[in-house]
Amino acid sequence: MFGLKKSPLKAAKHITVNPVYPASSGSNPFENAPVGQNTSTNPFDDGQGEEKYSSYSYKTTLTERNKYKNDFRDTGGVENQSVEELENYAVYKAEETTKSVNGCLKIAEEIREDATKTLVTLHQQGEQITRSHMVAADIDQDLSRGEKLLGSLGGIFSKTWKPKKTRPISGPVITGDNAVRRGGQLEEREKLGLTSAPKGRSTPQTLPPGPVNALQKVELEKAKQDDGLSDLSDLLGELKDMAVDMGSEIERHNKALGHLYDDVDELNVRVRGANQRGRRLLGK
Repeated sequence: MFGLKKSPLKAAKHITVNPVYPASSGSNPFENAPVGQNTSTNPFDDGQGEEKYSSYSYKTTLTERNKYKNDFRDTGGVENQSVEELENYAVYKAEETTKSVNGCLKIAEEIREDATKTLVTLHQQGEQITRSHMVAADIDQDLSRGEKLLGSLGGIFSKTWKPKKTRPISGPVITGDNAVRRGGQLEEREKLGLTSAPKGRSTPQTLPPGPVNALQKVELEKAKQDDGLSDLSDLLGELKDMAVDMGSEIERHNKALGHLYDDVDELNVRVRGANQRGRRLLGK
């Protein structure tokens, strides 16, 4: 009975111990991972999140950025900060200014896109006014033939009837600058598929290779701000020209509508006179 019991020393020999990664009594499966190995459970985490977030910003935590936002009011003010903190603060402020400039530039680009669409719409409306006026001129020709026929009817003893014409129908006024209007050019380019992309921004500045200090990063942000302000100035100049074109187009519309109203009013008077002449002839 006692001969079948195994010695505890012999039983211990069957237990293998990894000499590189010692066994751990804890339940954490990542406790014995080799040094340098990425133990994140996120399949999209490649260990470069901080570097991708900003290639030039300091690795400041959210708490530090909150301190920068309130200008160190909770930590004794700017005067009581270390040189390193002030350097980080200067970089943070420069980055925030760059973001503000880029935000203004984005808004200006959106306004330019809307202004382009408005110019094309105004041009199309001007063409519609011209077509309507041309239809009114065609009505004038048809009405003149009808008035001539109505005047020849009525018999030998009837009075000769002549339509009342207070003014001739002028038709649409074609100005010489129609061919150079910006809205027409934009519409024609769209129809031909030649719509050019808007002028892009300046080439973004990048940091030189190797280690950089806070002053270099601030200077880089200042260069970005100068490029952004230059692009914004060009955009504002373009928007000014587009606004002038819109004003000129609307002024042309107002003049064209005035001429169209006068011709349509004259046609209404003549149509009423022709109707009265027709009713008299039918009454006989």
